[in-house]
Amino acid sequence: MPSTAPSVPVPQGQHEPRPNPQALTSNPDPSQNAPTDVDYTPHPASSLNVSPEREAIVKAITNLYSGSASEEDMRVYAEKAVYDDPWSFCDTRYKIAGQWYGIPKLFASTKTLATEIVKSSADTIAWKQTQEYTPKLVHFSKPVNSLVTCTLDEEGKVKYHKDQWNHKDYSHKGLGKVMKTLNGDYLTGVTRPPKDL
Repeated sequence: MPSTAPSVPVPQGQHEPRPNPQALTSNPDPSQNAPTDVDYTPHPASSLNVSPEREAIVKAITNLYSGSASEEDMRVYAEKAVYDDPWSFCDTRYKIAGQWYGIPKLFASTKTLATEIVKSSADTIAWKQTQEYTPKLVHFSKPVNSLVTCTLDEEGKVKYHKDQWNHKDYSHKGLGKVMKTLNGDYLTGVTRPPKDL
């Protein structure tokens, strides 16, 4: 049975990525950077060349951002993976599925417009991404740029997925963390992903 127990603290520094957004994304042309010296707009022509296995990871995750709600795409995550973005903190693959299976329920469409891989090391892959969201209730499309960083386990599965929308990292403290964790813990009851995830 999938774990829906409340989240427990994840030891910080154990496998959480701590990317340096300025170092990874800053544009040589300062006029293209935000005031915080980051440029989250993907430039696909500048994307790093990576192995087919790494390409498959990026493809599976961008499929999920685009509403695939696919069990096959979900298998890119380790069973005890962590997902961390401005709205949610999930500490199992099943809870992460709760987020992705909610995408088709909330959005008329969502599509990845562009990606740029900016880092690929032994246990980390990071890319800039533009995702366009069109809510069901308000048919107004909004593109969102972000920096996605994933750390990988020994089997090449994603064990920590961090999605940053600005230059600030997450503190994992205070009311914001409480709300993120509650969202991660209980959304599966609404979105109902497959139990065998």
